[in-house]
Amino acid sequence: MIQWLSENLATILVALIVFAVLALAVAKLIRDKRRGRGGCSCGCGGCPHAGTCRREPPSPGDR
Repeated sequence: MIQWLSENLATILVALIVFAVLALAVAKLIRDKRRGRGGCSCGCGGCPHAGTCRREPPSPGDR
């Protein structure tokens, strides 16, 4: 087992880094969604979906 770990240490470390970056990205998307922020970073002025965006989080009575 130790030999296998030492032979594949570089691959394991790269995979852990990739998964960590992916987890941070997903966490940020979830956090932004809960705060009512859109998926894009531009304004809503020229967006064709501007009327359907929900800019503020839902109130507890709306659920």
